[in-house]
Amino acid sequence: MKSDAPLRERLIDVGVELVTSEGTGSLGLREIARRAGVSHGAPRRYFPTHQALLSAIARRGFADLGARFAAAGAGEPPPREHVRALGRAYVGYALEQRGMFELMFRHDLLDSAGQEPSAAPRLRESTLPLFGLLTRLVAGCGAAQPEVTAAALWAGLHGVAQLWGWGSLPLVLGSGAAEDAGRLVDSLVDAVVDAHLKAQAP
Repeated sequence: MKSDAPLRERLIDVGVELVTSEGTGSLGLREIARRAGVSHGAPRRYFPTHQALLSAIARRGFADLGARFAAAGAGEPPPREHVRALGRAYVGYALEQRGMFELMFRHDLLDSAGQEPSAAPRLRESTLPLFGLLTRLVAGCGAAQPEVTAAALWAGLHGVAQLWGWGSLPLVLGSGAAEDAGRLVDSLVDAVVDAHLKAQAP
């Protein structure tokens, strides 16, 4: 069984490379197998369904986002500034890794049962540690309903990421140069954080 692990990981590696460079539309099972140098039926030995392989690729995205969250908390900033840093990390990841971000929140992967080995948690549960961190920080800012406030804040950040990626926010805000875009994105993140934590301690 040890010889299975490298091929399983290679298939995931190839999927990560594909979604990063070419988007979610490139993640056909045959194309992943071809680029991994195996027969089109080989992935079935490790992933019983196409969704199972896509879910494993998406887990890499959540791991990467988790690492960015950890970096955003370096130095243990005050809760409000930590939330702001997490917001910028979240939206920044979404805009830098658009294909992976789209894959991570595909509802068919998040909701489908039987896509992962029985010992693995469902993909949706990959969001729980990140949401737990946000909730704890929001509580540290004095929110009366930390989970509700954190959920609303997350929804706002996700909306910024989606609408900016689709070009809607750059259009209405008249974003031109790259430096203007970066400044505006940061301002939008700050506005979302301030809107939800405005009555809380800094």
